Amino acid sequence: MPSHITAFLRILLLAGIFIGFSAPSSSAQINADQVTRIGQNALYFEDYMLSIQYFNQAIQAKPYLAQPYLFRAIAKLNLEDYRGAEADASKALELNPYLTDAWEVRGVARQNMGQDRMAVGDYDEALKLLPRNRQLLFNKALAQSEIKDYDAARETFDRLLSYYPGFDNGYLGRARLNLATTDTVAAIADIDKALSINKNAVNAYILRADIAINRERDYQAALADIDEAIRLQPRSAGLYINRAFLRYNLDSYTGAMADYDYALSLEPLNATALFNRGLLLAEVSANDLALVDFTRVLELDPDDFRALYNRALIYRAKGMTSEAIADITRVAEKFPEFPGALYIRSQLYQDRGELHKAEKDYKKALALAKALRPTDQTEAAESQNTGESTGNNDVPAELVSKRFATLLTVENNADIREEYNNTAIRGKVQDRNLSIEIEPMMMLSFYSSPTELRRNTYYIKEVDELNATRSLRFVLVVTNAVPVLDEDIISRHFQSVDYYNSYIATHTPRAVDFIGRALDLITVRDYQAAEKDIDRAIALMPDYALAYMIRAQARWGQYLLDRNGGGDGGKNLDAVTRAGLRMKALDDIVADLDKMVELSPRTAIAWFNKGNVLLEREDYNGAINAYTRAIELKPDMGEAYYNRGYLHLKSGNRAAGIEDLGKAGELGIIPAYNLIKRIGR
Repeated sequence: MPSHITAFLRILLLAGIFIGFSAPSSSAQINADQVTRIGQNALYFEDYMLSIQYFNQAIQAKPYLAQPYLFRAIAKLNLEDYRGAEADASKALELNPYLTDAWEVRGVARQNMGQDRMAVGDYDEALKLLPRNRQLLFNKALAQSEIKDYDAARETFDRLLSYYPGFDNGYLGRARLNLATTDTVAAIADIDKALSINKNAVNAYILRADIAINRERDYQAALADIDEAIRLQPRSAGLYINRAFLRYNLDSYTGAMADYDYALSLEPLNATALFNRGLLLAEVSANDLALVDFTRVLELDPDDFRALYNRALIYRAKGMTSEAIADITRVAEKFPEFPGALYIRSQLYQDRGELHKAEKDYKKALALAKALRPTDQTEAAESQNTGESTGNNDVPAELVSKRFATLLTVENNADIREEYNNTAIRGKVQDRNLSIEIEPMMMLSFYSSPTELRRNTYYIKEVDELNATRSLRFVLVVTNAVPVLDEDIISRHFQSVDYYNSYIATHTPRAVDFIGRALDLITVRDYQAAEKDIDRAIALMPDYALAYMIRAQARWGQYLLDRNGGGDGGKNLDAVTRAGLRMKALDDIVADLDKMVELSPRTAIAWFNKGNVLLEREDYNGAINAYTRAIELKPDMGEAYYNRGYLHLKSGNRAAGIEDLGKAGELGIIPAYNLIKRIGR
């Protein structure tokens, strides 16, 4: 995200910012202007997720107003939902083409999506209204550089710096342009000028270090600049990764390892740091530790072939031949012209006594090596002699590729992680390390966990009607945020089960009595007993839709227990029989949800839950269709957008996935922005 956005927001939102309105009640007529101002307050204080919810209300009340779309675009831009920001800025411009800020926001969004030529067009429109605006000129010049329109970019930079000769970032932007046109002398002059203006310009040190590394191989000078950058940005993991590379090349193995360790303390899931540390550990034969690091990289990205290659070497060193063959075969299949993979596999086959296979791979590896272009052979040989570890292996240098053996560096080190008091929703939630999980099933429960952003319960007609009868001992809600219950609450529901036991034993039982006891049993996690009670309720009232949803819930709870090892689950059965039983359990849950839909066809929750079950069954097309139906019935169901977006990504449909995730984030699903950022890397 360009660093000027925060300043842009503060200027844009400063007027009228401390207005102490309270949120309108759902029953009151929404005052769009008032709600927009409240959203601006939240936006100013970087509560981006919360601000979006207010702008949603304003848009719903008065969809013809441009400003709520603009402000929502700004919030999405800060959350790195660039597609969503572009769409909202476009809508704002459709309603009011004279909104300079909307042109800028859309330009920044497009620039971050790589649509630099379109971004230049947006900046030009804004510059018609503000011809000397510093940020517009700066962004335009950067976009022109990206599309390699170097003459135009230089003209824009020169114009910018003639207006603002004290703008250090302007000189750094022009320095990058000079590097792109191979004018290193001019680039260094611009960097030095930026540092004379601002000695704390961290990007100047990073850029000058890059020149020292890539053009001069002056690792000592680069190290001095990276040290200064780390002093200014002490919590940037990428800087430590790059310093480790320099230290390694300056023969400081201990220093390099310390930097990788610290980078991982800042970002435990940083794949680059894990991979590099694995290479260094392999170099000193710390095979067990190296194996852990390469395996973690592959957990983050199963198709990281560098990690597969090096893990295969570790497996071989540990005598784990079958595992090594599995890894190196994947590399050989992905890179059929890479002789090193075939050579390693030939050795592994030889270790296992499969001499015919070993000879076949060896001959093919030699033939490929002879066919390598001279530059490829030079590159391969250099990887043995430039401090680029190849782990524990005895592969001839001419068969090794730098793509598998080289320490990796990080290109962008200017991104600073900010900290907020409320990490649940405030600030750049896309930067949080969240595990990628689907939004869970909607449950019928007596308890829920509210959040600031999302309503914590959903409406089902039958639930409302059941509560109205006061037949249950507690009020029932629909939620997918069931909290962990304490001992007192659990005890209360065991007492409720005892009450139902006594009542049913002394009265002619009604369906609602079995339903009430079943819900108590679900609360205390006795799913099998709950299912039996719902069977009895269905026998008494076979057309009662809600009973089928409750039985599906009980069956799902038991399925999860069995799957995760907490239930019987056929532990004493063979794997095939056990898998068959679990598939049958999923089929039964789908059948219950289908019956719910048959009896109550407009229940979006049932379709959503069905989508989750089909996803568990790995019927991804069926799950997508179920989520789509849920969205058709309930267009504001963010959970369905999120899960459908997740499945689109899993199926390779990146554009549809990002679109759904953007909508989910807009509707208050916090992990959506984190996932958008991850797939955008």
